[in-house]
Amino acid sequence: MSGAVQTVALAYCSGAGHTRRLAEHIATGVEAAGARAVLVDVTAMTAADWATLAAAHAILFGAPTYMGSAAAGFKTFMDASSDIWAGQIWANKLAGGFSVGTFPSGDKLSTLVQLTVFAAQHGMLWVGQQEIGAPVDAGKPDINQSGTWLGLGATSVRDKSLMISSGDAETARRFGTRMAAAAQRWG
Repeated sequence: MSGAVQTVALAYCSGAGHTRRLAEHIATGVEAAGARAVLVDVTAMTAADWATLAAAHAILFGAPTYMGSAAAGFKTFMDASSDIWAGQIWANKLAGGFSVGTFPSGDKLSTLVQLTVFAAQHGMLWVGQQEIGAPVDAGKPDINQSGTWLGLGATSVRDKSLMISSGDAETARRFGTRMAAAAQRWG
């Protein structure tokens, strides 16, 4: 385990703000675990943003699920990373993913698979979700409500002051803590 503070970058795009809010909750968990979280909006990439991703110990990819896959803004970022892919700049970094959709399933798994393949093409090492909620663990009634293991899946709520449910917010914080621990162990 490295003694240095590890950086977890959250590279995301957000349509109506739900994915950004989810990223903020993940970042809270990352920082509570002693790592540094940096949010990068991939729809407005700068040279400094690309450098942040190159320097990060772990990168979490986040996109809303629209029409069964990652939103177009994230796909544009994926395509723009082709030079990084060619040089395998992100190889052996830790990776993970998160998505928000309107419905509890909402085809978020399709988006997470897309993000996983993207990370694999870059030679990254994927870290999934570990939280077991109810009905298996009755003491965690609102944790990982979608039962998603490949990454973090959340369901949007119409209350714009919340954007996502309190259970999904707590699951996001726990996912951030998991990613920080993984970065501190292997980053």
